[in-house]
Amino acid sequence: MTPQQDRISAAFARARSDGRAALIPYIAAGDPSPAGCVPLMHALVAAGSDVIELGVPFSDPMADGPVIQRATERAIAQGMNLRRVLDAVAEFRTRDDQTPVVLMGYANPIERMGHATFAEAARAAGVDGVLVVDYPPEEVQEFAELLGHHGIAPIFLLAPTSTDARVEAIGRVARGYAYYVSLKGITGAGHLDTDDVARRLAHIRRHVQVPIGVGFGIRDAASAQRVAQVADAVVIGSKLIETMETAVASATADQRDAAATAAAQDWLHGIRLALEQVKRPTAAA
Repeated sequence: MTPQQDRISAAFARARSDGRAALIPYIAAGDPSPAGCVPLMHALVAAGSDVIELGVPFSDPMADGPVIQRATERAIAQGMNLRRVLDAVAEFRTRDDQTPVVLMGYANPIERMGHATFAEAARAAGVDGVLVVDYPPEEVQEFAELLGHHGIAPIFLLAPTSTDARVEAIGRVARGYAYYVSLKGITGAGHLDTDDVARRLAHIRRHVQVPIGVGFGIRDAASAQRVAQVADAVVIGSKLIETMETAVASATADQRDAAATAAAQDWLHGIRLALEQVKRPTAAA
C-alpha cells in the first residue's frame, strides 16, 4: 500500500478506533483567496478534520448548488486553477504529512492537463484521492488504474438514484472511500431523510467494500449526528462555505482570510465535538 492510500485508510482506522464517524469538510480551493487556502486547510485539521476534500475550481460546476458555485467563481476570478491547487497541496504537505487530501472536481481541467501528467503531478504534490464528478465508473477503468499506479485512490459518487449496476461498477473500482449523495439534485438543497440513507447504505455495502461518507443536506450538529449513526464519514461543504461567507461579509478587506479561517475552524470544531458524542463500534469490537 502506498503512502497516499495509507493516509486515507489510516484516517478511517483512527476514527473507527475512536468509535466515531470521520469528519470530511469540503472547501473550494482559492476561496476566499488563493493565499488563504493552505492556512485554511491547516485550520480545518486543527478543528478535527480527518480528510480534506479540496474543490478544484471549474467554470461549469453542474452538480454544485449556488453556495459552492459562488465560492468557485470567487476562486476563478482570483486566478485559481488546477496547477495552483496542486501547488497548494504541496505546500500543505510541508507541514502535514498525515491528513489525507482528496481533490474533487470535474473532468475538463484534468483532460486539459492530460491524464498521465495530472496523475504524476498529483502524486508528487501529495494528493491522496481524486473524485471527478462527471467520470462514470464504467468508462474510467484506465484512468482509475493510472491513479492507482501512482498511489492515488479513485473515489466515486453514489446517489439515491444509482442503479444496482452502477453500485456494482463502483464497488469494483473504488478505493479509499465512496461518497454517497444523500439527496437528489445539487449540493446544499433539500431535506435529509436519514432513515432512507440508512436503508440505501445497507444495500450499497453489499457491493462496495470501502468506507462510505455521506454528504449533501448536512447543515448543523444535529444532522451530522444523525448521519454519523449510519455512515463511516460525514461530509460537509455548503454550510461550511456559508459560514465563511458570513464572516467575510463583516470583515475588512485585509482581514477576510483570517475571519473566514477562524469562523470555519470554530464551526467545524463544534461539528467534530458533536460527532464524538455519537458512539459507534470501535475497530476492536
